[in-house]
Amino acid sequence: ATGAKTFDGLTPLEAAESLTTADLERDDLRSGDAGQAASRVAALPEVRSALVDFQQAFARREGGAVLDGRDIGTVICPDAEVKLYITASDEVRAQRRYAELVAKGENVTEEEVLADLRERDERDSARATAPLKPAEDATVIDTSEMSIDEAVGKVIALIEAAQQAQ
Repeated sequence: ATGAKTFDGLTPLEAAESLTTADLERDDLRSGDAGQAASRVAALPEVRSALVDFQQAFARREGGAVLDGRDIGTVICPDAEVKLYITASDEVRAQRRYAELVAKGENVTEEEVLADLRERDERDSARATAPLKPAEDATVIDTSEMSIDEAVGKVIALIEAAQQAQ
């Protein structure tokens, strides 16, 4: 959401400091441009710092939450009850993202999406603050060969197993 808010003319820090739960409903949140902007501004330590409190409060809200992000299990919620690191091959991730963007009317090629994905992964993996990596206690799930229903079923089974163990 911080990346999308920079499109409104805010600096990355202003966008992070003014974030509200309503911003999570923005239509442009899942655009290709917002994803790239999020990756760029997330490399700024002051932006990351401004977001931590918001993200931690959101994770602990009444009813719980599912958070998706590249440092959720390592930085934002290191004590989460269940940590999953969902991944797939670059090619499969690019195919899925391409289909999502085309369905939203964006004019992109699958090759551009793959190049953007690899650029973002490289940038996020190399950053000094909260680099992209699975938490040591996360369950890694490679969904390259899974349907959505299969992946969701695996996740639900892991969550149910964790709840029974508590």
